[in-house]
Amino acid sequence: MTVESPRTDRALGVRPTALRAAAPALLGYLAVRALGVLTLVVAGADRVGPGPGVHGTGGLHRLATLWDAYWYQQIALHGYAGTSPVAGPHGLYEPYAFFPAYPLLIRLVPLPVQWSALAVAWAAALAAAWGVYAVAARLYGQRAGVIAAALWGVLPYAVVENAAYSEPLFTALAAWSVHAAVRGRWIRAGLLCLLAGLSRPTGIALAAAVGAAALWELLHGRGGRRAVAGALLAPLGFVGFVAWVGVRKERWDGYFRVQDAWQSRFDYGRATFRAFRLLLPRMLTAPELVPLADVVVAGVLVAGVVLFLLSVRQRQPPVLLLYSAALLVLALGDAAYFNSRARFLLPAFGLLLPIAAPLARTRHRTAVTVLLAAAAVLSAAYGFYAAFVYPDAP
Repeated sequence: MTVESPRTDRALGVRPTALRAAAPALLGYLAVRALGVLTLVVAGADRVGPGPGVHGTGGLHRLATLWDAYWYQQIALHGYAGTSPVAGPHGLYEPYAFFPAYPLLIRLVPLPVQWSALAVAWAAALAAAWGVYAVAARLYGQRAGVIAAALWGVLPYAVVENAAYSEPLFTALAAWSVHAAVRGRWIRAGLLCLLAGLSRPTGIALAAAVGAAALWELLHGRGGRRAVAGALLAPLGFVGFVAWVGVRKERWDGYFRVQDAWQSRFDYGRATFRAFRLLLPRMLTAPELVPLADVVVAGVLVAGVVLFLLSVRQRQPPVLLLYSAALLVLALGDAAYFNSRARFLLPAFGLLLPIAAPLARTRHRTAVTVLLAAAAVLSAAYGFYAAFVYPDAP
């Protein structure tokens, strides 16, 4: 564990030595993600990817225009009312499906919109890696924090951390919200949760975790009014945006009806069960016909459940367990496109701690370095596959 300094920046809640302590984690994260980006730039030269708004070539252009990136950039340029719907197989795709925090930040950066989108996403990814480090270091020591940040950068879908998507921003806000909650800073946790709820629909998972953990503290005679304030602030971002869309669509469930075009609804896992039921026989009888992405996503979901059980055994703080559980429920229970489930779990950094903590305790540090390096290579290769080879969205 890092040693607390008596000097504290009260405005930001960050110790003056915090960046210095986090530097190994941030450098490690930058190294593994640099490999992923470099792979896309070198191997992806002169390739064109599918998806709305993709007309150029090259790895950086692909990251800037990958599927949903089109919507965020159009909202940044034209607002919700000025962004035209796009016809889809199940109805009109509308910009109201996308939360406003990321497009707003894109708009604030004085660069061409594609590069603004990448700049915001990359800065948010670095802030997220720092948050992952901060949570893990506080719970299991600095070395565990460094390893956790690196592990977040070598996940199968870590390529999304460098794409013009909202997952990096949400993960950053979620990680620092959990960090604040673990420290008992409930108002700060609630405010960060509010902002996270303006960045992605999974903000409701974080709000449920922060709110429930704050109320649990209150029931045990801790936290006081600050815990109540944090619990009340936590869901306001998500609820506020959903309510606003309802007003714009002139029906209380307007946001959820917009999601119908993506077939995104909670079906209690029936779609996920059907996907596994179809996938497993094909893997046994004709594995050469099964897309690699299907196998990887199925593996990520199974690993997520196993790692959650290990997180419970690890006795992680309630807010972290609740957050991981809520993200797993949403990922497994959504009826939408199966291969998006691994991306939905990208912000579930708490699931990495049952791996990071034991690796931090091992005496074979060279073996840990080799393991992380091998994972970085595999992540980079799969990132190229997800961005350029697989025909659908990650």
